[in-house]
Amino acid sequence: MIILGVILLLVGLVASISILWTIGIILIVIGVILWILGAVGHAVGGRRHYW
Repeated sequence: MIILGVILLLVGLVASISILWTIGIILIVIGVILWILGAVGHAVGGRRHYW
């Protein structure tokens, strides 16, 4: 999810499409939150870790 967010962020920056920029930032934030939750041991979506 973080990688997809970065890709959308870059495409939005290069193509000057603000909605891709916004979606990219949102995906990065959600990906980082899920990554942190998985790293501290909380089950995320029924899984012990999140890739």
